[in-house]
Amino acid sequence: MTQLTLDDAQKLVDNWIKTKGVRYFNELTNMTLLMEEVGELARIMARRYGEQSFKEGETDHDPAPEMADILFVLICLANQTGINLTQALLQSIEKKTKRDSERHQGNTKLL
Repeated sequence: MTQLTLDDAQKLVDNWIKTKGVRYFNELTNMTLLMEEVGELARIMARRYGEQSFKEGETDHDPAPEMADILFVLICLANQTGINLTQALLQSIEKKTKRDSERHQGNTKLL
């Protein structure tokens, strides 16, 4: 199994766009595509884990491809806006740690 860092993934997607795609879609198009992919994941999750059922004939019940599609488009957005996802994720974890380090442990709804 191949292991990828976020930096590797950003380079892999960029290389794919440059060699297989014509160019990046513009940021607004990619943002719209991201929302479309999130909607497709939401549909599967609502039916697989929620209270909705799959319609007759629906066969694509695996959330993994939709999650991968979301990640691909998110990486495209990061690449074209100059965001290093590794740094952004580390900053987000640091922010959440400072803000929420005790908040969730004291939440009786989570126990």
